[in-house]
Parts: sequence; C-alpha cells; structure tokens
Amino acid sequence: MSGEILIGTSPLTRYLESEISDAARSDAKVLLTGESGVGKEVVAKMIHQQSRRRNVKLIALNCAAVPDSLLESELFGHVRGSFTGAYRDKPGLLELANSGTIFLDEIGETSLRMQALLLRFLENGEIWRIGADRMQTTTDVRVIAATNRDLADQIARREFRADLYYRLNVLHIKIPPLRERRDDVPQFLDHFFRAYSQRHATPMPELTSAARAALIGYDWPGNVRELKNLVERLVVRSRSAAIDEADLPNEVLGLSRRRVPTAHGEAVPVRSRADELYDKMVVNGESFWSAVHPLFNARDMTRDDMRAIISKGLTQTRGSYRLVLQLFNMPPEDYKSFLNFLRKHQCHMPFFKFRCLPQETGSKDTPNRAELPQGHAHLA
Repeated sequence: MSGEILIGTSPLTRYLESEISDAARSDAKVLLTGESGVGKEVVAKMIHQQSRRRNVKLIALNCAAVPDSLLESELFGHVRGSFTGAYRDKPGLLELANSGTIFLDEIGETSLRMQALLLRFLENGEIWRIGADRMQTTTDVRVIAATNRDLADQIARREFRADLYYRLNVLHIKIPPLRERRDDVPQFLDHFFRAYSQRHATPMPELTSAARAALIGYDWPGNVRELKNLVERLVVRSRSAAIDEADLPNEVLGLSRRRVPTAHGEAVPVRSRADELYDKMVVNGESFWSAVHPLFNARDMTRDDMRAIISKGLTQTRGSYRLVLQLFNMPPEDYKSFLNFLRKHQCHMPFFKFRCLPQETGSKDTPNRAELPQGHAHLA
C-alpha cells in the first residue's frame, strides 16, 4: 500500500499529525469526524501505516454505499443456502481483516439493526455468519470508524445507538475543514497540479497571482475532494502555460465568500453559495431537485449551505414549509419527501423561529411574501 501523507504546514495540520501519531501507538478504536471531503480515509490509512498492524491489510468499507440488506453479509459473511444466491460459504470483511484494520466510513448511515450487530462484534470479536447456527470464529481487528454526521444529534433523535457511540469513541479525531487551514491551500494546489499534470502527461501550468489568491480565498465547501477535482479539471482543460483568474470556474469566482474591495476602497462580501443556489430556484425558476439536491448528494455543497438555503426560504415564507415547496418550484406532493430529506441530513430548521421575523424586502427579481399565494400561509 502506498504511503499516505498529510499536506500542509499549518498549526492545525501539525496538530492533526500528532493526533494520528498518538492513535497509531495503540490498538484503541478511533472515531474520525469532519465534513465530507476533508480526508478521513487518508487519516485512517496513516493511522494504520504507523501502527504495529501495518504489515497486514487495511480494509475499507463505505457503509452508505452498501444497501442495509447486503451490509451484514459484506461484514460478517454468510453460509451456503442462507439466502437466494448464496451458493457457497463466504467470509466477511471482518474475518478478512483479521490482525489488521477495518475502516468503516459513513458509520452514521447504518441502521439501528446493523448498529446492534456491530456492537455485539465490538464487545467480543465473535463472527456469526448469516445463516449459521454457531459462531464461526473470533477475530482481532482494529476498528476505525468515520462519519460526517453529528452522532450526538442522531443519538438524541434515536437514530444512533449511544452504546455503540461510546464503544467507537475511544479516541476521537476531528479533522478540520480546508477553510480553517487556508494556509495549507497553496501546498495542496502545488501537489495536485504536479500529480495531475504527470497523470495526464501535460505540462504543468502556472497559476497567476490573481488566480492563486482567488483559490486561497475560496471557502472550499467540498474540502480537499473539491480541490482535487477542480485542479484536475484545470489541468485537463488548460490551453496555455498560465491559468488566470478568468480561467477559474464559476463556483470559485461567483460563489466565493471572499471579501473584495470596491472602487471606493471598502470591502464587501461576494455573494455566498447559498445566495446563488437560492436565486437559481427563486429567480431562474429551477427546481430544488435539479439545482440543489444533486450538488448535495455529490458532496459539492455542505450542510451549512443547505441550512442557509432553507433558512432563506423560511424567512421569505415566514416559516411555511409548504410555501417553501412552491418557492423552490416543487409540486405539492413532494412535501413529505422534501421534509424527510431535510431531516435525514440534519438540515430541517424549526419553522416557529421564522414566524416572528420582520419580512425582508425582496429585489425586483425575488418574489416577496405578498407575491406568494396566501391560502397556505398558516401551514408549516
């Protein structure tokens, strides 16, 4: 396995390195938390590579990518004939990772039933394959779990087991978002420009000072994953030896949260990502399902962005989710699925606190409260 490294020299990165070193000295379970795209798998690999288990494999599993009906078989294995298609005995990943490390990404997406099975395994290390009438074996596996969810909030809503949380949360490493270690961005840029230029066999382009400043000033809601994808796109599309600010995509130029000087010298904030996406729906008439939902699922926007968009909608409609549905160009029958989506991802905002807000004055392009149908104004 190729060695992973932490890029950057900021104080937060140096602190993260020390946390990784501390975790590698023991076999204690580790819980990694942080926004999507911050590099949780890189940290898990570094802990494994520096540990006494480094000569045995690390097996990674994205729990959110496997349907719950298959996740148990994937982890614990099954015996022949235990279900349709089980033509032979199959060991699970927990057996295959014996003496090594297993990395369970997106642990917050697992069902309560799967959480109970994981808890039993963490307590005794016993493997019970699906369809077996006895325990198959016990394993010695180090468990590193990761999530971008607030597990304490999930526990309060009874969506995550508190006892499993305490089992996993022996060592807790919170990985900071890229916007909090902005000093590291130039080194990330240099590293990935060099890597992707080699991969695509193209000359490495140079960044002008304006382009570099724009990239450093950008908030990177998708974190390192977004930066990697953007650099690869710039390398592939580069037609000259230099990349200027005008060559950067709209999400950097139009959605940056940088403060830029006006002609009079004062600094004013550039419109936020939430502002731009809100206007796509309210001004340009796009649906929430086409303008916002795909970006969120692709992890190209954060929960903070989503909450900001929902807050703007609720402010406009004085707390009415049904009117937000109309404002965001969704049919009335999508009401339940819309709310379920928001609750699932902790983006549901309490409507009552928007009922007493003073109404914002809309622009000529943005419909204000008076322009919305009044028949449902009392509905949340």
